[in-house]
Amino acid sequence: MNSYIKLTSEVEESLQQNKPIVALESTIISHGMPYPKNVETALAVEQIVRDNGAIPATIAIINGQCCVGLSKDEIEVFGKEKNVWKVSIRDIPYVISKKIFGATTVAATMRIASMVGIKIFVTGGIGGVHRGAEKSMDISADLTEMAQTNVAVICAGVKSILDIGLTLEYVETLGIPVVTYGQDEFPSFYSRQSGYTSPLRLDSFSEIANLLQTKWSLGLKGSVLIANPINEKDEIPFTTMEQYILQAIQQAEKQGIKGKNVTPFLLQYIAENTQGESLEANIALIKNNAKVGTEIAKVLYL
Repeated sequence: MNSYIKLTSEVEESLQQNKPIVALESTIISHGMPYPKNVETALAVEQIVRDNGAIPATIAIINGQCCVGLSKDEIEVFGKEKNVWKVSIRDIPYVISKKIFGATTVAATMRIASMVGIKIFVTGGIGGVHRGAEKSMDISADLTEMAQTNVAVICAGVKSILDIGLTLEYVETLGIPVVTYGQDEFPSFYSRQSGYTSPLRLDSFSEIANLLQTKWSLGLKGSVLIANPINEKDEIPFTTMEQYILQAIQQAEKQGIKGKNVTPFLLQYIAENTQGESLEANIALIKNNAKVGTEIAKVLYL
């Protein structure tokens, strides 16, 4: 194994025995939620994966190595430490060479998962085309990574702080299949609605696993974006969230927040101004994604 990769014994054994494994990101721990909710959620999501029959592999960079699988103590460190680097693809060699703590984004988590042969990755929502990208050219590396890496992404849609319509257009350009599980409308993270029809719909785990197997067997490189709508009881109405998002974007512009600091700022602003309702919805949808992703992984690894 590459000297820059470190597997837990559980993950290594599962890979050797072809057991279902679900990759999980670490940015959500370090930059997505406040402590201790971040640690509690990370551990709960890992337990959901286990309870539903797969092995969780939370991915992060520690002491010059890409760690596939974290201990409870390591998750605690990522939850508490204030100066954890937010690692996208471009940052991986820098963070490894400096031997500093790095929390992996969707793009970086996918790439590291792919290096060791993990095919299923669960997250909250993916990055995409930012609002105003026609001027800023701010487009997440998550999308370009999905175009080339054979790891399926299960999420609750594109983060609603982004331009969902432009993201769907750009994903189509990149040749990435977009499937919504169980409904015709593409979800918008906090809400089951977005105003956009999903390019594809599938209603069973076996159909989704079959699509993944077919794509990769054909030699077609890249991910499949599997959008799993938040449960109705946990969602926040799309129009309600849109008001908070617009306020958050105005504040970010006023304060000169740019680059990779934009998303954490917006999420924190929204959480504070919804009295924590958005944070609870975020936690609920991640847990829901973990259940669905695990079921897909189990079928895929049969």
